[in-house]
Amino acid sequence: MAVQEIRAFNRFYTNLIGALDYSKHLYTPYTLTESRVLYELAHAPRTDAADLRVELSLDAGYLSRLLTKFEKDGLVGRAPSERDSRRQRITLTPQGREAAALLDERSREAVGSLLARVEPAQRPRLADAMRTVQDILGADRRAAPQRGGPVLRDPMPGELGWIVQRHGAAYAAEYGWNTEFEGLVARIVADFAEDHDSRLERVWIAELDGVPVGSVMCVRDDAPEVRDQAPVTARLRLLLVEPGARGHGLGERLVGTVVDFARAAGYQELTLWTNDVLAAARTLYQRAGFTLVSETPHHSYGADLVGQDWRLPLGTGATSSQEGISP
Repeated sequence: MAVQEIRAFNRFYTNLIGALDYSKHLYTPYTLTESRVLYELAHAPRTDAADLRVELSLDAGYLSRLLTKFEKDGLVGRAPSERDSRRQRITLTPQGREAAALLDERSREAVGSLLARVEPAQRPRLADAMRTVQDILGADRRAAPQRGGPVLRDPMPGELGWIVQRHGAAYAAEYGWNTEFEGLVARIVADFAEDHDSRLERVWIAELDGVPVGSVMCVRDDAPEVRDQAPVTARLRLLLVEPGARGHGLGERLVGTVVDFARAAGYQELTLWTNDVLAAARTLYQRAGFTLVSETPHHSYGADLVGQDWRLPLGTGATSSQEGISP
C-alpha cells in the first residue's frame, strides 16, 4: 500500500509542478538540472565542483561538461578552491547571477500561483506536511557523516543580500507572505549595513558544510537621543534556519549566541517581535528564557496575523539555554 501511495503522490506532484513549469517556461533556456546548478551557485558562494556533484547527485563527467558550457556562455568562472587546491571553486559571473536571479523570480511566481489556489488557513498545514515528508525521507541523509559541523560566523560580502533573498523566498513558500515582508527585511538589513556599532550590534551567518543556511541579528533598540549613553535594550532580529538545515540545533544556537552577545555587551534586556504562526521560533525563544509581554492583531504581508512582543531580562550571572548544542 505504501509503495502505491508514494507512486500516486509522485505522479500527482510531477504533473502539478510540470504544469506550472512549462506553462510559465520556468527554466527556459536552461534544463532543470542546469537551473538547479545555477541555484546552488547563487545560494552557496563557496561551492566547489565536488560539493555540487554530491549535493545534486550528479555524474562527475556530466557536471564537468555542464560547467564547461556555463563557462563558455560567460555564466561561471573556475579557480582552485581556497579549501583544497585539488578542488575547483565555481563562482557565478555577473551574467550568471542575472540568469540565476531570473530563474529565482520565475520560481517564486510559480510557487505563488500554486499557493494562490490554497486557502490561507490551509497553508500552514501544507507547509507542515511538506516538512514531514522531508524529515522522514531525509533522515538517512542527515544521519550520514557530515563534511563539517555547523559554524556561526560574520557575513561575507554579498551575504547580507542573501539574508534578504532567503527570508523572502522561505516565508513565501512556508506561509504565503508577499513581497511586503521581503521589503521589511531589506530595510532592516540596509539600516544595519549603513550604520551600526560593531561593539554592540552584529549579524551572524550559520554555515553548514561551507554553505550559508541561517542568520540572526542583534541590534541596539534604544532611542537615538540616548545612544551616547550605556546600552539598555537590544533587539533580536532576522532569525532564519533553512528547512534543509533544521535538526542540527542551529536555531537554538543562533538565539543563544545573541543572548550571550547582548549580555556581554552590557545590555540590560533583550527584546524581539514575531508572529504567532511562527510556532517553532516561539519555542526557541521560550527555551532561551523570553516571556511574552503583548500581542496585537494586524494584517501584513498579505495575511491576518497576531504580532507578539517578547522580552528577556539580562541579569548578571544568568546564562542562555543551549543544552545539547554542538560547540
